Amino acid sequence: QVEVGGMHCRPAKTLPQKMLDWVKDSGDAGVIYFSLGSVVKGDTVPAKYRTLFVEAFRQLEQRVIWKWEQDLPGLSDNVMLTKWAPQQDILGHPSVKVFISHCGLLGIQESVYHGTPILGLPIFGDQPKNAKMIQMKNYGLHLEWEELTTELIVDSLREIINNDKYQQSISVASHVFRDQPQTPLDRTVFWTEYVIRHQGAPHLRSPGVQLSWIQYFMIDASIVLVVALLVFLKLLLIILRKLKNMLSGGRSKSKSD
Repeated sequence: QVEVGGMHCRPAKTLPQKMLDWVKDSGDAGVIYFSLGSVVKGDTVPAKYRTLFVEAFRQLEQRVIWKWEQDLPGLSDNVMLTKWAPQQDILGHPSVKVFISHCGLLGIQESVYHGTPILGLPIFGDQPKNAKMIQMKNYGLHLEWEELTTELIVDSLREIINNDKYQQSISVASHVFRDQPQTPLDRTVFWTEYVIRHQGAPHLRSPGVQLSWIQYFMIDASIVLVVALLVFLKLLLIILRKLKNMLSGGRSKSKSD
């Protein structure tokens, strides 16, 4: 088994000029990045949630890069909508304070790699479990959609930004993640080429691939155990019957005497 988690992660590149200027103008307050990934589209998000985020972002001193496919009415001046976002380049910029994420595994790996705290809003699949892990490890906070309010969004973002424990925890994780003798991508390339060079690398294959399905699932061993158990139970039953007969015979003899 070759560990290749984070294979897609890479150092941040320079942001597009318009976005870079906008991020720089955020000053010390910094920037929040909001994306629900490529699967969830803007028109599938109920209007009440869109309104909550519009109102919440209006109350923040930070600027917000919001990956969204449609125009949104009532946006404040501190929000930039974009249909496409260079996510890793954004997460790797030092001015980015929080990543509001649906907690897809790849996005979490990118956030950890770049050391950016997360506000998790899971939707389906493994995302709820990932979001709980984020909060448990102090990489950020986890919110449920049905519990969202404008105040909760604002308070959660300010907690992550103003409480250093989240940035410190994910910075440590980022350092551990990066401290490898080779990148996951280089490791993947090496072992792929290794297998090709050695004609499938049969010396690395598990002996288990040569077992029959009966051996692989240990059916033969299970049959032996079941037979042994049945024999034991049969012998136990015979012994109990003999004891019962002996006791019954003893009582009958006592009565006749």
